[in-house]
Amino acid sequence: MDFSQKIQPTHIPKRLAVKLTVQGEQSVVKGHPWVFSNSIVKVADESKTGDLAIIFSKNKNKLIGLGLYDPFSPIRIKVLTNTPNTINEDFFKQQIDLAFQKRAPLLATQTNSYRLIFGENDGFPGFIADVYSTVLVVKLYSEIWQPYLTQILPYLRRVSNAKTVVIRLSRQLQNSKTIQLKDGDVVFGVLEDENVEFEEHAVTFSANVIKGHKTGYFLDHRANRKQVGEWSTGKDVLDVFSYAGGFSVHALYNGANSVTSLDISKQALEIALKNGKLNPYTGIHKTIAGDAFEEMQKLIAHNKRFDVVVIDPPSFAKQASEIPLAKKKYAQLAELGEQLTAKNGLLVLASCSSRVAAQAFFDINKRVLKNANRPFDIILKTGHDLDHVVSFTEGHYLKCGYYRFKA
Repeated sequence: MDFSQKIQPTHIPKRLAVKLTVQGEQSVVKGHPWVFSNSIVKVADESKTGDLAIIFSKNKNKLIGLGLYDPFSPIRIKVLTNTPNTINEDFFKQQIDLAFQKRAPLLATQTNSYRLIFGENDGFPGFIADVYSTVLVVKLYSEIWQPYLTQILPYLRRVSNAKTVVIRLSRQLQNSKTIQLKDGDVVFGVLEDENVEFEEHAVTFSANVIKGHKTGYFLDHRANRKQVGEWSTGKDVLDVFSYAGGFSVHALYNGANSVTSLDISKQALEIALKNGKLNPYTGIHKTIAGDAFEEMQKLIAHNKRFDVVVIDPPSFAKQASEIPLAKKKYAQLAELGEQLTAKNGLLVLASCSSRVAAQAFFDINKRVLKNANRPFDIILKTGHDLDHVVSFTEGHYLKCGYYRFKA
């Protein structure tokens, strides 16, 4: 079956000569993938979304970058490369091959779910490609990619051995009147069930690739889930902000006595229970539906304690103005988590707020736990799994600290 006609380009991209401010030039030369509108000194009129921006230095008239033009975004140009290149099918194939090679060590394990393309970090700004077994899910965050999908998707499918290709769109693109695609469009093959089963280090999960968050699942915490699972054997575990039960299921699979999944979404908790049942386990899987802060307070009031406590909240700071409140929330969670962690227990604290720097997050945790007057060791600090390669500052968002109490 051929790819859907919906991925055909609506126009043939043209070339745009662009000149930037001195500050904008410096950013591009240093390898930053974003050019903001206020950094542009000159660009041709009548430019369209997806046109190829050829960025020249202001004084030496030297090419310093090639990118895709997005007139509807504050990030006006998404940079593809800083070296002279022909942006065509062969260029994209080379980028995809390079990305796939970086994932090779992960694919050598019992894992058939991975992020093949991680946006800017793999040279595809605003473009995500996740693989769940034989289903490739591409999420688009910008219309700049519409003219190039016929060049990119067939090769992504070939490299990933996918039988089915699904397109997901950001909220902004879902409201666009110009893009031909719809969120959840199957553009290649047949999707027999929107819930796709896949393996993560031998543990089985399912992802709803049509209606689930992002592309259907959160793959970035994979290594942390595996680690928590290995340290949960014979333990009582609390998984806060559990969503579809990633940490919970790994703990059960590794022989936890009991696991309590806590999330505000009853639907997510149902998925967590189903994911657990995809694997053999003998422990008890409980769920609590409610606000995490309130439910943790209730557990403390009832003198509940757990050998392993994992707290992995959603992003608290999506814009700069939210940073102070986000830091307060992280401090609150560290305090609540400490009170819920049993003697000699393990507390795992995570953050996916890119605007809160890793050092700031770890400093907050350290300060709060020291104030508890309870000796502890920081046994591990981690970031993204290896299929979430990071190549620029804003690409760093995930951080996770493991704190082992001595009493």
